[in-house]
Amino acid sequence: MLTLTSPVTDAGRSMKMYASRLANLNIATLEDFLYHVPSRYEDHSQVVTIKDAKPGEDVTIQGMVKQIKNTFTRSRKQLQQAVISDDTGEVHVMWFNQPFITKTIIAGSQVALSGRIEEIGFPRKMISPDYEVISPNTPLLHTGRLVPIYPETKGVSSKWLRRQIYTTMTSYKSEINEYLPSSLLTDLKMEDLPEALNHLHFPTTLEEAQKARDRLAFDEMLLLEMGAEKRKSEWKAQKQAPVMDVDMHQAKLEALWNSLPFTLTNAQMRVIHEILRDVHTNTPMNRLLLGDVGSGKTVVAAIIMYLAYLNGYQSALMAPTEILAQQHFETISRLLSPLGLHVVLQTGSVKGLKKTSEKPDILIGTHAILTDGVDFDRLGFIVIDEQQRFGVEQRGKLKSKGINPHLLSMTATPIPRTVALTVYGDLDLSVIDEMPLNRQEIKTWLVPNSKRDSSYTWIQKQIQESGDQAFVICPFIEPSESMTTVKAVTEEYEKLKKIFTSARLGLLHGRMKSKEKEQILLDFRARKFDILVATPVVEVGIDIPNATIMLVEAADRFGLAQLHQLRGRVGRGEKKSYCLLFTESDSQATRERLRALESIHSGPRLAELDLEIRGGGDIYGTAQSGHNILKVASFSDIALIERAKTVAEKLYPDLEKYPELKKKVEDSASKAINPD
Repeated sequence: MLTLTSPVTDAGRSMKMYASRLANLNIATLEDFLYHVPSRYEDHSQVVTIKDAKPGEDVTIQGMVKQIKNTFTRSRKQLQQAVISDDTGEVHVMWFNQPFITKTIIAGSQVALSGRIEEIGFPRKMISPDYEVISPNTPLLHTGRLVPIYPETKGVSSKWLRRQIYTTMTSYKSEINEYLPSSLLTDLKMEDLPEALNHLHFPTTLEEAQKARDRLAFDEMLLLEMGAEKRKSEWKAQKQAPVMDVDMHQAKLEALWNSLPFTLTNAQMRVIHEILRDVHTNTPMNRLLLGDVGSGKTVVAAIIMYLAYLNGYQSALMAPTEILAQQHFETISRLLSPLGLHVVLQTGSVKGLKKTSEKPDILIGTHAILTDGVDFDRLGFIVIDEQQRFGVEQRGKLKSKGINPHLLSMTATPIPRTVALTVYGDLDLSVIDEMPLNRQEIKTWLVPNSKRDSSYTWIQKQIQESGDQAFVICPFIEPSESMTTVKAVTEEYEKLKKIFTSARLGLLHGRMKSKEKEQILLDFRARKFDILVATPVVEVGIDIPNATIMLVEAADRFGLAQLHQLRGRVGRGEKKSYCLLFTESDSQATRERLRALESIHSGPRLAELDLEIRGGGDIYGTAQSGHNILKVASFSDIALIERAKTVAEKLYPDLEKYPELKKKVEDSASKAINPD
């Protein structure tokens, strides 16, 4: 028996044929139809008689089909011609190359047509109007009303979606239940869920549609906040985390940071003290450290690892790639090995642990450290770098190797504070919002097309005279790296080989095997290539000290925060570094947005600006507009976030009183962990 939670593939042969197309719209179950939100509405609500229809007006008329037929033009193109009449007159209608219409609309049937009455000729004419056959027991869906227009994909039109949504709403009406307390809806002056869904898809006024959107936006944000409250509650229920004595070892900690070849910034010191407060208790820390590229997050982690060692505990750091793990290993070894700590690197290709009985003070690696043969005696502190690159199960498996160890997640992905506080509401948040004094700003230019050739000449000169290296980044053409993207970056690679004839070029894209990608990056770091042509797989964390030039093709396809991360791949050494942005876009707004990178060098500020200009976006930068988490709500709506957070904090402790809401929260949490 079908229910709203049934997959669309269970809903008959026809729907099964549409399944792959619907997947492009994130419609996997019947219920997903109800939450496929209109992008706009067309007003076809003005219903008039044929006599009263004025030339040039967009109207809806209703009448009987007197005749309809397929005809051909002199060039043998098909036309569909019809004559529609009501009590006041006739209108002649024409469609182009839609022969199926004569099977849908037949003589003698009643139809509704929405479109423009042409200004020339008589009798009155309509060209390619929207249409539907009038049925006594079915309301008008496509004409004679505010008509929703939906996000579409190839082979799935708004008209088809409208029919499926109506059918789903009427067939499963009894399953569309309110789950919020009635008292809350009264306080918030919101309509109930069944009414909101009906008004979202079939409103009588735009005000009605907006009120429905407001209700669904609140629901989205509330479930995010409730999920955060759930995770926070579950985390705090875990006790007996390692208590690390800070006071006893204060002198050694101060000796460490005073011996550093640089001065810690005020922001780093603030964050260190926030973490020290956490690890001094028996409640396991769960903290997210946001810090711009080069802000010094690894040094902060190393200092806490030293404290763990002084308290007799081991530490582990997990990074998403071998080259990142290698970089962390080099940095942390340089800082802590002279103090007697045994630091080991464990990756797919580097077997740092010679025997399973070896127990290092610090183990740094990729997901290889999750293997069953890697064990710890007293794992007390875990660091996960670029934590969004790991799944919930991977993070949980590493945590299970200790007894409620303290957890520090780190990311250089610029995330607006409102997004961080919502998506990561279960984590305590620390932000390094200050760069080290010796960190250089990367000179950034939006390069006009007229200067493309001279830019290539300048890059060639930099490589030949200074021995510098350069990145050339080609964008994802689709939301994920596809063969189309690979073809585009490969074509650019071949083109640039003809331009930079005396330079050595390398190619990197996401369709390569992991080991091959790692090797290419290592070769580039070892200066075996002068120019690396790549897709944005180089975005996160790699350190190529000799790379001084970042060239980004089609920069308008990227968000500002992602462009900032890309340019952070250069300027890692002492040499002056540059970022060149190319775009084919003639849009003034687009060019002004990109010029923000010329004057703003703060990732958080650029992330906030991106949020303001482009809406939610994908906080990890793969999809440049819209966001998979939110269909209706916006992370830029501060008032909505605060209202949802307040309600979540109030309701969650008494969630048992609201079984429908509890089930919704649990279902939402499960879907977040297992999106497929």
